[in-house]
Amino acid sequence: MSTTADPAELRRQLETMTTEAFRPELSEIDRLPTLEIARLMNGEDASVAAAVARRLPEIAAAIDAAAERMARGGRLVYLGAGTAGRLGVVDASECPPTFATDPSRVVGLIAGGETAIRSAVEGAEDSRELAAEALDALGVGPDDTVVGISASGRTPYAVGGVEHARALGALTVGLSCNAGSALAAAADHGIEVVTGPELIAGSTRLKAGTAQKLVLNMISTLTMIRLGKTYGNLMVDVRASNEKLRARSRRIVALATGAAEEEVERALAATDGEVKPAILTLLASVDGPTAVELLAASGGHLRAALRAAVS
Repeated sequence: MSTTADPAELRRQLETMTTEAFRPELSEIDRLPTLEIARLMNGEDASVAAAVARRLPEIAAAIDAAAERMARGGRLVYLGAGTAGRLGVVDASECPPTFATDPSRVVGLIAGGETAIRSAVEGAEDSRELAAEALDALGVGPDDTVVGISASGRTPYAVGGVEHARALGALTVGLSCNAGSALAAAADHGIEVVTGPELIAGSTRLKAGTAQKLVLNMISTLTMIRLGKTYGNLMVDVRASNEKLRARSRRIVALATGAAEEEVERALAATDGEVKPAILTLLASVDGPTAVELLAASGGHLRAALRAAVS
């Protein structure tokens, strides 16, 4: 059911959340010089990485569990409202160009749908049903991972979505910025990055949003590393869809192999511009079709394909 919170009860909840706390010492920042406000804000932001660092064991455990399911063909689904939902959509949309993932493999769901990416949708974040409907439309199941995102950790759309996904057998992760959150409690893996009161009271697009972005960066990037989407720190599954990315592809092949420019161009031509097989042709001295076969047999892991080629 949709949640229509009692106003007094909702106010009581908000008063217990550090993300909503009022800081009297900042009550006159609007009277400060711009440079001084900028220094204050920069100092606030500097604390975010340390808050994330305190949750690294929980983050790593969630990533390993998600990668295991994605290796079986599952999907990574982000789910949130407002800023949290937009951050999930952004992270999901970056995976195809960075790691050549099919757009259906990493998905961002936001309360209110596409319209909510740019404009607030009245009441969407309060609807548990909307989250369940969106997950059902995707056919979420046991091989999938659903990451609920909410700074407060109480947003009905995120909490209800995680509860529904868990009932469907999916792995669930609850990412919030308050301790003791309902979202973390609802999930298999609760991650609570406590960033404290915001510079502007309750404006969780600030430190809380930055913390969420950092954690989502980790979840997607480290999951892709575990899936063999990189070779060392090189984006070997990059999709060369424009001139800049084609230049990056050539550079990646050169860095991975030490080959001269002419050799790099020949290797990419032999593999239809695909970086991974191009690297394999150069390092293992095989032709393009053989490189593709070796990569398919290794599940796309370049190091495993190299071992197989030289064994």
